[in-house]
Amino acid sequence: MADTAVLTGGELNAAVTKAIVKIQAAHLGRGPANASTFHHDNVLVTLMHDVLSHAETILGQNGHHTTVSDWRAILQTELEPDFRAAVERLTGRKVLAFISGNHLDPDVAAEMFILDAPL
Repeated sequence: MADTAVLTGGELNAAVTKAIVKIQAAHLGRGPANASTFHHDNVLVTLMHDVLSHAETILGQNGHHTTVSDWRAILQTELEPDFRAAVERLTGRKVLAFISGNHLDPDVAAEMFILDAPL
């Protein structure tokens, strides 16, 4: 699928992290404070810390957790095609399932990809 050699190990993890953060930043105006990716078998996970915007943080601090969570779920649905394409390009595998979640306090997000074959 990729037009260059398929990456493995830490190089793959770093490339996926960079791609996911770039997509987040392009759509939100900023990326997370830090992020990392790991994989095992056919599962690839990117964890991101400090992803919420200032406005989302204020809403959460004022008790609007459901609103922030709902907004984040909608956003992740919109970003899913871009995330899938990046992971498929970098891994050379098809993404069978995408699972996304956010936790507000602490501010952590996880993007999980189930691939069609082990890495």
